[in-house]
Amino acid sequence: MCIFCQIINKELPSTIVYEDEQVIAFNDINPSADVHVLIVPKKHIDSIMELEEADEKLAGHLLTVAHKIAKEKNLKGYKLQFNVGKEGGQIIFHLHLHLLGGKVHGQV
Repeated sequence: MCIFCQIINKELPSTIVYEDEQVIAFNDINPSADVHVLIVPKKHIDSIMELEEADEKLAGHLLTVAHKIAKEKNLKGYKLQFNVGKEGGQIIFHLHLHLLGGKVHGQV
């Protein structure tokens, strides 16, 4: 089981900032910005490359949740990033969206 599935199942601790029936969002343990939240679908999907047409609504929901969290954190601007595949910088193979705001400390 991947680390994000363990967080979803509450087997590993995390600082959850948002949760609903489809997604969980938590602070990155190695933040690259003042605000660095990972928005993760509860359904295990390895990466964007594995998305199917049936996942279209879920993919859109990730963006909606990112906007909601950014608004709650009073971010005037922010960066959203998907890393896709090993060559695209993906380290954990469970689809996730990075929400970065405030001062960026480095590359994601």
